[in-house]
Amino acid sequence: METLYIIDAYAQFFRAYHAIRAPMTSPVTKEPTNMTFGFVGSLLKLLRGDTPNMLSAGGSPTYLVVATDVSGDLGTFRSQLYPDYKAHRPPAPVDLEPQVERCTQILETMGVPILGAEGFEADDAIATLVDQARARGVRVRIISKDKDLKQLFDAASPDAVELYDPKDDSVENARTLMEDTGLTPPQVIDMLALMGDTVDNVPGVPGVGPKTASQLIAQYGTLHDLLERAEEIKGKRGEAIRETAPALPLSRELVTLRHDTPVTLDLDAARTSGLDLRAILPILRDMGFNTHQRTARELLGEDVDAPDAPSPRNERAFEHMPSASNPAAAPAKNSASRGSALGTLFESVPDPTGVHAVAAQDGEYRCVRTRADLDELLAELRTCKDESRPFAFDTETTDLHPRRALLAGISIATRAGAGWYVPVRSPEPESHLSEQVVLDALRDFFEDASLPKRAHNAKYDMLVLRQAGVMVRGVGTHEGSCDSMIASFLVDASRSSHGLDALAKALLDRTNIPISDLIGSGKNQRTFDQVPLTSATPYAAEDADVTLRLCDILMPQVRAMGLSPLLYDLEMPLIEVLAEMEWNGIRVDPDVLEAQRAALAERAEALRNQIIAEAERRVARSFNPDSPKQLAGVLFNASDDDERGLGLKPVKQRKTGPSTDEEVLTKLSEDPLIETTIPALMLEYRELTKLVNTYLESLKHEILPDTGRIHTSFHQTGAATGRLSSSDPNLQNIPIRTDVGRQIRRAFVAEPGCTLITADYSQIELRILAHLSEDPGLIDAFIAGEDIHAAVAGEVHGIDAKDVTREQRAGAKMVNFGIVYGITPFGLARRLGVSNTEAEEIITRYKKRFARITTFLAECVEHARAKGYVRTMLGRRRPVPDIDSNVPNRRAFAERIAINSVVQGSAADLIKLAMVDLHRRLAPSAAHWREGAPPEIEGVRMLLQIHDELVFESPEPVAKDALALVKSRMESAMSLRVPLVADAACSRNWYEGK
Repeated sequence: METLYIIDAYAQFFRAYHAIRAPMTSPVTKEPTNMTFGFVGSLLKLLRGDTPNMLSAGGSPTYLVVATDVSGDLGTFRSQLYPDYKAHRPPAPVDLEPQVERCTQILETMGVPILGAEGFEADDAIATLVDQARARGVRVRIISKDKDLKQLFDAASPDAVELYDPKDDSVENARTLMEDTGLTPPQVIDMLALMGDTVDNVPGVPGVGPKTASQLIAQYGTLHDLLERAEEIKGKRGEAIRETAPALPLSRELVTLRHDTPVTLDLDAARTSGLDLRAILPILRDMGFNTHQRTARELLGEDVDAPDAPSPRNERAFEHMPSASNPAAAPAKNSASRGSALGTLFESVPDPTGVHAVAAQDGEYRCVRTRADLDELLAELRTCKDESRPFAFDTETTDLHPRRALLAGISIATRAGAGWYVPVRSPEPESHLSEQVVLDALRDFFEDASLPKRAHNAKYDMLVLRQAGVMVRGVGTHEGSCDSMIASFLVDASRSSHGLDALAKALLDRTNIPISDLIGSGKNQRTFDQVPLTSATPYAAEDADVTLRLCDILMPQVRAMGLSPLLYDLEMPLIEVLAEMEWNGIRVDPDVLEAQRAALAERAEALRNQIIAEAERRVARSFNPDSPKQLAGVLFNASDDDERGLGLKPVKQRKTGPSTDEEVLTKLSEDPLIETTIPALMLEYRELTKLVNTYLESLKHEILPDTGRIHTSFHQTGAATGRLSSSDPNLQNIPIRTDVGRQIRRAFVAEPGCTLITADYSQIELRILAHLSEDPGLIDAFIAGEDIHAAVAGEVHGIDAKDVTREQRAGAKMVNFGIVYGITPFGLARRLGVSNTEAEEIITRYKKRFARITTFLAECVEHARAKGYVRTMLGRRRPVPDIDSNVPNRRAFAERIAINSVVQGSAADLIKLAMVDLHRRLAPSAAHWREGAPPEIEGVRMLLQIHDELVFESPEPVAKDALALVKSRMESAMSLRVPLVADAACSRNWYEGK
């Protein structure tokens, strides 16, 4: 049987490094070689394939690939989920990374595919490659001892996926896993979550190691079941499990390998028969690896006793390689993190504070300390102005929140490969100019709208400089300007990260200096103004330099893809809009929040007591309403059980027993044959406790004392559809489905003398769907201004709209809203409480009556299949990589993405157009000032964008005119085949505006 061997690169690098600790150096380059020697030896042993366990599997590998990390320890989606993930790992030894680069070069020279993806770890790439290999009937052996990879074993076919250790020729698989732990492969994930990982900083249960974790999971089946029955576990172990239970779902997510890593297994490229061993012989010779040369020549079938043919040193193989004799040949910039595969790109310099400093080697990076230095920079900027040539800028600060941050310094780059850092706060203030002197000198350049500027996440830097008294203009108003983060998002919205470091690695093959090398981490972390200038300068100047380079790469791609109008007419101008909104914030009354919190907490406690009393009255026993297990017992146990229950029929079953989730409680509460009020009371109780704990408590802490307002952050790259997202806090998640949730909006108020204006697009995605599909039935209903759901129900059922029943309208509404999300008969049946057959009939009639919609949806899928992406009305692209997946679930999900992205993405573009237009007409700091024209209505400020809704604050005397302007401009933001409708209102608080 054909066998694919996958080498876990860094696992083997570290293992080889620690296996040979005696110093070894190349006789030619003088570089360290102990790790390289060990790794190459294991590689050649693997290719020889003559050990007993390899011979039993067919001998040497049929195929060979290497999986590697490309994002570093802190650059993956796991770090986004949990910032402390791997955050405390010590830096790699300084002599490791040059050897990593050498091993990488050897692998590439041989022709071994090296696979990895930004934002994912090597283990995720391995999981995906295993799936792809197994789909082609290829056996897999993973060269690693990593326990996380045991979740990839196959219990049904133990020999199909194995961990193999060349050192001792040992094999682990699903069979040995069961023998050693009593677990199946899926249970490994739960075991890992339970025990945690101190090396990767994954939280677990204190005192629970591998043996105990295995026993507990083997006993209870799953982590979920274990937590539901945690009260059964006695003693300190039980206490520890219950105390850490809230963190364990996150731990489980962290240890679960992803199977959707964007890597592709090319078996032809991975075939070992095509490897070029002869090409590495000169490298092995210069490394001084005589034994490995003999092995390689044996594998080539050559006479190893023949004399070596004379050959000059392979200069190409050693080009740009670091060496003790030629340090200048070392690569330009990198970190010593595990994520770097290309070597150390900066060197250590003394730092009396104890955090090691860095100095860039490939950039002409200067620190502006004196007036003479500053005059040189100003002369460079004047050249940019004269030539209308862009400059890139970046800020260093003391805080991530721009309204709380103090400016530490400004970096500027006017040409690739060079940069300036102008400090204004540092541990050595006497050695540089003051903030006032610096800002007064640079102000004209930053505030000149005719001078194009480039930045990465420009919105943050604009807000920081505004806080310091400088209004940045020329970002988003000039075609030479660029935000490299936004440009990257438009070019490829599917990137796992659009961060500066990730893009530098992906597009420039460059590893930037990690910020942790300067400020540390954890409790010992310091702010940037405490970093010595010898370290701060290369780090800061590099950011501006890299930003300039990235824009030079990305802007031609934007033009080639036809995305220039989207970038310069929408996304770049939107940066200024969002910066203004974040600066404005929205006033929040903490007294209202506290009053709501107290009232809801009191109501929740009353409900809790009422639930307990109802249980005591009906089953003569008390229970804890916060325990799903105990609640299930009360509802579903029989009346003659030891723990008496109401004997209700379970709606859904889990391994541990009947479910008590929201869907179950809703069905029970709506069943007229069930007399108990416990389900309905539990639904309200759970909602109230979530509101108190998740929103009312946390929102108070987000109010900025200086302004009395919450200044949320809006993100243009947060959703692949183009929709905006928000954080710190996430106001888009404030509940609006129930009135008690909407009541939170009462705390969001207007300033005295002002009123809030709320404007919300009506049924915007349906209107977009009608326009794009050109379906006459849907278009006619919107043009006539009918109740769209009743009109659709009438068409579906062949009756007049006025005769439609409430149930028929509900069904049509559910299909209307769900059609672009790929609603299924099962999903519709569950939502409507009807049979699957009835739900299928509703969907079938809908698609038959609105045939143009069905055709349009199919066209979206076919476009994705033909092009690999879909486009919105304004040309925004979203890649759909799984559209031809062999896995049905992935393919179906990709088809839903293809449809949804076109409609929802076009709706997102629409509201952005309205925001840019209204900003130009209303904002006092926007384009009209630059053009010498005042805003159309004085004093009106845009505050929030929540999905399809905009919130403004207006002085009361002009509120009526402002409302009319907002409604008019929103309804004319695009020209569609159906009318756009924006419902708008004035109110004292956000709640009353809806």
